[in-house]
Amino acid sequence: MPPTLASLVHHSALKLTVRAGGDRLDVPVRWAHVSELADPVPYMEGGELLLITALKLDAEDPQAMRRYVRRLAGAGVVGLGFAVGVNYDETPKALVEAAEKEGLPLLEVPRRTPFLAISKAVSAAIAADQYRAVTAGFAAQRELTRQAQSGGPEGLLSALAAQVDGWAALYDASGAVVATAPEWAGRRAARLTADVQKLRDRPAPASSVVGGPENEDRVELHTLGTGRRPRAALAVGTAAAPGTAERYAVHSAIALLTLTTERSRSLQAAEQRVGTAVLRMLLAGEPDHARAVAGDLYGGLLDAPFRMLVAERVPVSASAALVRAEARTTAPPVERPSAAALAAADTGDPLAVLADVVESAAARAGEAVLVVPEGERLVVLAADGGAAAAACGEYAAALESARAGIREKVPGGEEGELVVGLSAPAGPIAASAAYKQAEQALSVARRRGRVLVEHEQMAAGSVLPLLADDAVRAFADGMLRPLYEHDATGRGDLVASLRAWLSKHGQWDAAAADLGVHRHTLRYRMRRVEEILGRSLDDPDVRMELWLALKTSSTE
Repeated sequence: MPPTLASLVHHSALKLTVRAGGDRLDVPVRWAHVSELADPVPYMEGGELLLITALKLDAEDPQAMRRYVRRLAGAGVVGLGFAVGVNYDETPKALVEAAEKEGLPLLEVPRRTPFLAISKAVSAAIAADQYRAVTAGFAAQRELTRQAQSGGPEGLLSALAAQVDGWAALYDASGAVVATAPEWAGRRAARLTADVQKLRDRPAPASSVVGGPENEDRVELHTLGTGRRPRAALAVGTAAAPGTAERYAVHSAIALLTLTTERSRSLQAAEQRVGTAVLRMLLAGEPDHARAVAGDLYGGLLDAPFRMLVAERVPVSASAALVRAEARTTAPPVERPSAAALAAADTGDPLAVLADVVESAAARAGEAVLVVPEGERLVVLAADGGAAAAACGEYAAALESARAGIREKVPGGEEGELVVGLSAPAGPIAASAAYKQAEQALSVARRRGRVLVEHEQMAAGSVLPLLADDAVRAFADGMLRPLYEHDATGRGDLVASLRAWLSKHGQWDAAAADLGVHRHTLRYRMRRVEEILGRSLDDPDVRMELWLALKTSSTE
């Protein structure tokens, strides 16, 4: 520990005597400074032991001494050393009383003790304390390195918590708690998730100090990783600010965890190359070869039902034109996403964020997931009903809600918006079909201004919302315009007759009854439709096109 006034008083060679403030001798001394100025305060930084002989002071003037001592105490001076036998044979009573009133420790320095000896004693104690801190820091670094090599992140966190006499927690890229030490710190660490997520928005490397929940402790937060986006974060909770040795331990842990995350990035890049090969084999209809290449890398993912997910980044200029009003009317209602999901929906690359969300959820659940970037796309193979697929849905719900106005800024807006297509559950043999399903769902999501569309939703719903496109409407309007123009002259009601006839599947009597006309009248009108359009109603393709045109036309 650093030198204190008490340690100087107990120093046998200095022979110091306490004249005032004997109950405040446990304060640390940052330095010993000699000054005979009448006002040395402008040159003080706080924490000094000031040594004087009162060469320029009237130390017997009570008012002058009160003013002098009050200014020293206000400047943070921790003690005053007064040399006797130089200008005064004994410590003046006025100075003693002023020091007692201000609570400033006053030490009497005998004539045979030079100020230089006191300065050397303070300097030696400070150097010894720094040496002990550095030695302890190197020992902590060795222990942390050993734990990182043998026990992984969990062992490193345990060693760090012991070094700082507190607790430590590791967070993943989404802000979720990965590991804590000791185990009882898990609840405290979870309550700091929002602070960790705020830290991710700052340029890396970033750190902050926050008060613990209910002021339980002091917590330091540090981002980990060397890239633009942090790969993880470290929280260190202590009862007070860490000392020099503890600071060494924290910095060592940051360095070791950063090396671990960067090494993980290299392994992840290699894994992605393997994943790309596995995906290509699956899409080529070679599941056995895919399993042989994957080995144990993806566990039982290739043997159980999985979902194929295809995500794409849509430029903002294009996505701004998406028909979101139609999407809100046709989309099923979604619950407001959790705060964690909203926080995860940040303004970075939406594909990178989605990959982080999916991989983090899979890691926490202990399940395998295959993530393959493909340029402006991201392909994910996730277990059906697993945590990764659920996390994707929650993230999409967060983006969907943001677009609906829950947040002022659409997440991902700086680098494009996200659209995702999700296949129905499939097995390795049907991987190619699942990929096509995901692409079809992606196309629908892009067309309808949705973040996520599942292929099963398409099969269970109507095909008509898929035709809500300006080009389709233009085709329908052009096809039916001659009939509308005919009806506008008042010479018949061909559009209504055509709709009734098609809705009754060409049954003359039923359609005529709906219209309230004779079936011969209806037959005449249908012949006029054929003449005006130049197309035969006996052709099923023509009937289909006319029915869809009637359902999608904006001229109705």
